[in-house]
Amino acid sequence: MFFIYDFAMIMQFNSRYSDLNAKLYHQQAPVPLKGAKAGHFNEAIADELQWTSQEKQSWVDICSGQKTFDAFKPLAMVYAGHQFGQWAGQLGDGRGLLIGQVLHRSGQTIDLHLKGAGLTPYSRMGDGRAVLRSVIREYLAGHALNSLRVASSNAIGFTTSEQGVQRETLEQGAMLLRTSDCHIRLGHFEWINQYAPELLAEFTQKCIEWHYPEALQAEHPILAFAEGVIKNTAKMIADWQLVGFAHGVMNTDNLNITGSTLDFGPYGFMERFRPNWINNHSDHQGRYAYQNQPSIAHWNLWIWLNNLIPLSKPEDKETFKKQLADCLEHFEPTFLTAYTEGLCKKLGLPDFHKDSFDCGMAFLKVLQSEQLDYTQSFLRLQNHDYKALRDDCLDTRQFDDFLNLYHQIREHQDITALDQTMCDVNPVYILRNHMAQQAIEQAERGDFSEVERLFTLLAKPFTRQPALEKEQDLAPLPSDVPEIMVSCSS
Repeated sequence: MFFIYDFAMIMQFNSRYSDLNAKLYHQQAPVPLKGAKAGHFNEAIADELQWTSQEKQSWVDICSGQKTFDAFKPLAMVYAGHQFGQWAGQLGDGRGLLIGQVLHRSGQTIDLHLKGAGLTPYSRMGDGRAVLRSVIREYLAGHALNSLRVASSNAIGFTTSEQGVQRETLEQGAMLLRTSDCHIRLGHFEWINQYAPELLAEFTQKCIEWHYPEALQAEHPILAFAEGVIKNTAKMIADWQLVGFAHGVMNTDNLNITGSTLDFGPYGFMERFRPNWINNHSDHQGRYAYQNQPSIAHWNLWIWLNNLIPLSKPEDKETFKKQLADCLEHFEPTFLTAYTEGLCKKLGLPDFHKDSFDCGMAFLKVLQSEQLDYTQSFLRLQNHDYKALRDDCLDTRQFDDFLNLYHQIREHQDITALDQTMCDVNPVYILRNHMAQQAIEQAERGDFSEVERLFTLLAKPFTRQPALEKEQDLAPLPSDVPEIMVSCSS
């Protein structure tokens, strides 16, 4: 552990990933972009990670790859994965570098990952760069999810540059300094089993020690570790569904072992409620549609568990496979419990009532058939604005059936407490695609004021901010305006 001293605070490094076998990474320095310029800086995160005043002053240099930390040699991780259900072979950090591991004020180790840092041995056909468009989307998405209390990566800041990067058109190059509690993906285990199986036992042991130390006290630590990963992932997916978030590319290399959201490509927040919504225009079969996220997470975990089987003794292999399968049985009840409790809070219903879940499904059926806005509809319910909801329905009978059941369940309950719970969990603001797009278009012209406005607005998503909000923040685009399709290109 290394220390950098400052009168105000001490940034502490816990450089542990580089202590693993060198087959698991490639050490290299970032390749800075030409003419780096400030984009946006998240000073609150820098404070939480105990950045010194000197580092804060140098944030543009750090977030553009011009300056690294003496206490950590930057490295690119290697991993593999299944992409769109097919084995993709060796993958890895093709444009990102782990440039530090530092302690949060809480004592938790946080990774600093520089995205867009240049070519690595794992770049394949990529150019090692990121563009301003995708960097802004990831920066705002991580901030939005964290503010919504959904486990997610975040970022200290991003920079833009004068350097052009070729995508469908020539775009501005940019870099993002991402923070996450873990960059170890399910795909790490796939790579080890395929290319370096002798490392599996030690790697798994380190994952347990670093991220699931409580499992060390269990009778079977590996099974306890597997159960922990499964439950955390199930909880994350439930939280996604509750806020209407669709990841867009749930490949095994895009899910980590701590159950925190990682890798923002063609993501989106639900506007009109359509469970079969596909927000990635490359997902032609709808594999990663919003409604499929729980089943895809289950499938990914099943693939991952198969990579733990070699940890058993040969004579115990069949028993161990059965035990791992039993661990996976925890996914569905964990997801359903978290989702049911969360949905009841959003509706202001007691989760112990036998009809609350059915009432929630009836409400979602109304939203789906009437194509109502997901976020705004819960707010109307929260504000007892039943007439406005009903007036937007063509099938008023279906809405009336829901509302009658809703009132029956709430009868004789503590309405004040239930309504307060609704206020605590129903966001006023989500990051709608057209909001992000406007911020991107202004930033590409050198104006980051809209990024700043959205950053401030999304920091308090449950609180109405009339002095800061715009009308477009509160509703989807008009029905005659096509939705923004998001590309995997970044």
